[in-house]
Amino acid sequence: MGLRRDLRIMARGWRWGDAPPRPVGVDAPQAGRKPYGWARRRPASAVRAAVLALGFAPLLRAEVSATVDGVEVLERVEPPVLFVANHASHLDAPLVLTALPPRWRDRTAVGAAADYFFSSPARALATALVFNGFPVERFGRSQAGRLSLELLEDGWNLLIFPEGTRSPDGWMGDVHPGAAHLAVATGRPVVPTALWGTYRAMPRGAAWPAPGRPPVRLRFGEPLLPEAADNSRSFNRRIRAALAVLLDEQSSTWWEARLRAGRGETPDPAGPPAARWRRVWEATRADDDGGGMWAR
Repeated sequence: MGLRRDLRIMARGWRWGDAPPRPVGVDAPQAGRKPYGWARRRPASAVRAAVLALGFAPLLRAEVSATVDGVEVLERVEPPVLFVANHASHLDAPLVLTALPPRWRDRTAVGAAADYFFSSPARALATALVFNGFPVERFGRSQAGRLSLELLEDGWNLLIFPEGTRSPDGWMGDVHPGAAHLAVATGRPVVPTALWGTYRAMPRGAAWPAPGRPPVRLRFGEPLLPEAADNSRSFNRRIRAALAVLLDEQSSTWWEARLRAGRGETPDPAGPPAARWRRVWEATRADDDGGGMWAR
């Protein structure tokens, strides 16, 4: 109880709101010079493994009711890979990292918005140490920078949120092609990673998960490899389609979601065209409220 109380106090004092965006063309701190390389060395890696396994994992179990599926797909792919996930909450990165088997988790780096997570020395230190975060310029021309390529070449898996920011209403935003560009450039596989319920559990602006251990779900999808005819745009469309099918599984079953995909009837993960209040309401309806295909 003491640890949870201390973390709640720290969360209330943390600046969770959006930081002012960095103008296009302004580099992230130390960008292009392998910033925060110390976080990928053995001492920091040992600290991070302990924090995630002994701190975040039990804390998440206490605060949310998490279900993880699809971990077995990692047995059919060789690292390094790009985990490409939808993004609605500050819960997303900790959930993905703690769901990964240790040998994957220990070799995964997280792309984090430079203008937010690296906007102050204290926040940058915490992001790099706890999540092995590296700065990504979300307001520049591409999310696929030199540093990301170097990390892949050094054997690091990358966790990337291609929307560039958390969803303001629980629905998936535009999927930018940075991750697809990286995959096409390196030939490395993409593991689509779908998260449900994290917006309802801890929406944008919240400093702590909602009470009552709200349900959240995470599913790793089948790895995608760029084909010879793929460019960044076409492969990006394939990534988005794979995420849409995984998100559709929430409304029914794996089989029914695949049948809809085969008929070209997968619901758009961008959500229904409606006023923002309605979109938020649809995204936060509990599973037992009859939310149907739009509940997650």
